[in-house]
Parts: sequence; structure tokens; C-alpha cells
Amino acid sequence: MLNTDENALLCDFAETYHIYDIRSLPLKTAAAFACGLRENSRIIRRITGQKYTLDEILTVLIYDKLNWLAWTKTKGAAKGRNRPEPLADKLFKQESESENDIKAFENPEDFEKAKARILRGGQYG
Repeated sequence: MLNTDENALLCDFAETYHIYDIRSLPLKTAAAFACGLRENSRIIRRITGQKYTLDEILTVLIYDKLNWLAWTKTKGAAKGRNRPEPLADKLFKQESESENDIKAFENPEDFEKAKARILRGGQYG
């Protein structure tokens, strides 16, 4: 853990156990404390590559749903306008979308045009 991110581990020990000098601890004690860190601790998130905690994800999803529910009561919603963009889409969307993403078409003509473009060797989009 020290090799992964020493500062994160130091912060976690200080926050959780009020230990500011982990190098002064016996190795087994430091290891026991490290195993006792919560799953949302800085070092655990760093090791697992977890960008957001479950609480953060659920909070964003709740926000989006409440925002959508409030929008459904507006005049704009009755006309299908000004729908709020979900915050979850902005936060959790992959930075680069793959070429294999599912595409949707408004009507059969749009599908046929895209199909013809692909068959001619053109790029979809």
C-alpha cells in the first residue's frame, strides 16, 4: 500500500486512527490497521480503481430522478422540451465510446442510409 500511494495511506491512517507516523508502528500492527480501513478509504479506492463510492453513485442517481420528476410537472415537459440532462451521464460515461455501441434510428429510411454508407466503406455518424 505504501508503494501504491503513500500519501493516501497516511491520510487514511490519520483520519481513521489518528496515527500520523505509520512508520513508527510495528509492521504487523500497521498491516492490521491497513486491513481495517473501510472500502471507501483513499488507499482502497486507489488500489481497486474505484472512481466513485456507492454513496456518491446513489446520490447522483437520486438527484437525476428527482430532477426528472420535477421537470415532468413543467409546461416544457408537456411539450417535450427542456428535458434535464442526467448528471450521471456526464460523470459515469466512458471517456471514449467504442465503435461497437448500439445505434438507434428514428425511422427505416435513416437505417437504410446508414447501411448504404457503411457498405460503401464510409464512416457511420
